[in-house]
Amino acid sequence: MFKNNKYIILIILLFISFLANAQRSVRLNNNWEFLKHDLGGIWEAVRPVGVGNPEAVPLWQQVNLPHCVNAEEAVDPDVNYYQGPAWYRTQLAVSNPYQKGRTILHFEGAGQKTEVYVYTTKVGTHLGGYDEWTVDITDAVEAFKKTDVFNKQFKGKVPVSIRTDNSRDLEMIPSDLSDFNVYGGIYRYLNLVYVPVLSVDKVFAKASVDSLGRQGELNVRTRFYNPLSIRDATVQLKLIDPTGKIVSKSEKKLSALSGDLDLWKFSLKKPLLWTTDHPVQYTLKYEVNFADGNFKGEEKIGFRNINFVEKGPFKLNGKRLLLRGTHRHEDHAGVAAAMTEDLIRKEMIMMKNMGVNFIRLGHYQQSRIVLNLCDSLGILVWEEIPWCRGGLGGDVYKNQARAMLKNMIEQHYNHPSIIIWGLGNENDWPGDFPEFDKEKIRTFMKELNNISHKLDASRYTAIRRCDFCSDIVDVYSPSIWAGWYRGAYTDYKQVSEDEFKKVKRFLHVEWGGDSHALRHSENPDKALSKIKTGGSADERAGDASLYGGAARISKDGDWSESYITNLIDWHLKEQEIMPWLSGTAYWPFKDFSTPVRPDNPVPYMNQKGVVERDFTKKEAYYVFQSYWTEQPMVHIYGHSWPVRWGDEGEEKMVKVYSNCTEAEIFLNGKSFGLKKRNSQDYPSAGLRWNLPFVKGENTIKVIARKGKTLVTDEVKFVYQTEKWTKPSKMELKKIAQQGDVATVEVKLFDNNGVQCLDAINWINFGLTGDGKLIDNLGTSSGSRKVQAYNGRAIININLNKGKSVVSVKSDGLPSVFTEL
Repeated sequence: MFKNNKYIILIILLFISFLANAQRSVRLNNNWEFLKHDLGGIWEAVRPVGVGNPEAVPLWQQVNLPHCVNAEEAVDPDVNYYQGPAWYRTQLAVSNPYQKGRTILHFEGAGQKTEVYVYTTKVGTHLGGYDEWTVDITDAVEAFKKTDVFNKQFKGKVPVSIRTDNSRDLEMIPSDLSDFNVYGGIYRYLNLVYVPVLSVDKVFAKASVDSLGRQGELNVRTRFYNPLSIRDATVQLKLIDPTGKIVSKSEKKLSALSGDLDLWKFSLKKPLLWTTDHPVQYTLKYEVNFADGNFKGEEKIGFRNINFVEKGPFKLNGKRLLLRGTHRHEDHAGVAAAMTEDLIRKEMIMMKNMGVNFIRLGHYQQSRIVLNLCDSLGILVWEEIPWCRGGLGGDVYKNQARAMLKNMIEQHYNHPSIIIWGLGNENDWPGDFPEFDKEKIRTFMKELNNISHKLDASRYTAIRRCDFCSDIVDVYSPSIWAGWYRGAYTDYKQVSEDEFKKVKRFLHVEWGGDSHALRHSENPDKALSKIKTGGSADERAGDASLYGGAARISKDGDWSESYITNLIDWHLKEQEIMPWLSGTAYWPFKDFSTPVRPDNPVPYMNQKGVVERDFTKKEAYYVFQSYWTEQPMVHIYGHSWPVRWGDEGEEKMVKVYSNCTEAEIFLNGKSFGLKKRNSQDYPSAGLRWNLPFVKGENTIKVIARKGKTLVTDEVKFVYQTEKWTKPSKMELKKIAQQGDVATVEVKLFDNNGVQCLDAINWINFGLTGDGKLIDNLGTSSGSRKVQAYNGRAIININLNKGKSVVSVKSDGLPSVFTEL
């Protein structure tokens, strides 16, 4: 009974604490209106509107934040994504609890140029779509409250209007040549913040430790927000260890509150170390007391030692750590850049469960939520500014790059997960300006490198793919795409060694290739016979195109999940025997939208992810798990491969991906033997069997063992032995229904009625009636225009409790229809 009371009291105290904090900062998620084009001026957003009057147009749409202007049309196969102005408006009940307090709008990210208005007064602007920024609306709110319209028209609320603009602009970064959408909208959280007359703008807490973990140092600086020029304050600080124990306290009186101020230098013997397996964090709590009140806050910090060994590996806390990495774009099915905290958390946990201990955030500063999760999950970070492709612009362009670098470093300074500040990506890519001057690019790269080291000497700088700047930064990644844009995947190790010798510190980020989810192949490496091997695997101009140039898998391969698992499998087994390697980062974790790839099997999608844009796992996810994780797992390749094919009596390879010591496989109830795992026995670390499928239905089961733990997996499929010719007809059927959502599948057949299992025809779904296609998701089963996978394609329909007719059109074939 006492225990239960204790928990109830704790919950009440936590709730009271939450309410106290909620008074200071509130996410403005609800009650917004949105307009997807420009207004004639701010007056149009706030003028009185009578029902049915001309002032009632244009019509606004109800939305919640975060919200992306391009949530759907970024992957609409029929249009260019919208790049232009958009407006958001709401009405706020503003009541600051602090005497002389300040009322602030805190933007966690909005794209790409933003203007903020209180009623008709412009109160702030910002240039850049990825760094955080604030607008103090105190004076404008007080002035508006004195007007007649405050009560008469707005009933005691304050109208706030926000104009975002992601129009193309050559004098902005990132370039519109970039392989990702430059999104518009308020696509990260927007907060209403109340602070007292004196508050803390930033705390810079530098936690360091020697490589043996014997001596930790903490250096704390602060910067106040002090618009009324308060002169005197006392700051109290305390450091709390991960168990909740107070390690040390400090108090400092200040009589000058401008600029960056030193608060505390503290030494700590044998601090608990932050590692990727045990990412323990200390809490730095602070309280600022002054004549008119106080301000409280806290920061999480971690003690860790990082070392990129020259001509060698990476070390964390004095021990070699192979960086097992991936990449992340802020992009998701149905919402584009406007990912909620729940979606972000799910994504980062999926990465960690795949075995990731390192991530490059491409190609821009990302949400504070991402960095907090990296800190708590144990994922090391390379974070970069969006100087990406196009060349080098003028003063406006360079000033934006400088500002975004400064903001990124200052805003994310305290995160123990961050080890690298990235200065650019593919800066050898011209196209935005008549002039492409390598020396000018080198000069500006040197300037950014110096800025980074001045702001934060404790972390490394890096760039990817700009060989003529490779000597400027601390760490360099060339562009190596063995088996995709150049060469065969078997070239990977030698090419990496050659590139390693050219630079001081080598880290390989971006490798892999595209895979069209649900497409599989019985002979995925067939196209390798056309490929020139043994040379450079560096990606160069034109390699990413689907047209022209030398033979390459990206153009001539089958884009199957079968091929990409082979490529990944080879890379991972080689990385285990490269003792000089600091690490790599697969590109990317999740498929993402891009305006420069309209002809991909899912139009406007970069399909190199190991999961689809909606988190659906591809087969490649399990290949990584089999190399990078300890928790026993086993996965038979082909869970999304319903029909395999071949001759009667032909033995077909079955691959099993597992981190277990051994595995035994069963076909239709009969054992075909036990095999031991050996990471150097390619493919699938020796866990592969050639099995004699029977015509028709087959069931494969595997039992894997690691110590005393057994794990199992099972797949069912049909084995087709009939041969087919070219597709001549289609069949469209409803194959499932859950609630009010139906799933339809189209299949392609030849003249003899045999399914064409290698058909890749373009499929165009249509619908008329009460329902709606669930499309524009950027997934293999969520696009109304999609290349077939193994002679089929599927899509879901929201029936809206009515009747609909679904159609499928494919060039050269009779269209088909079905009624739902």
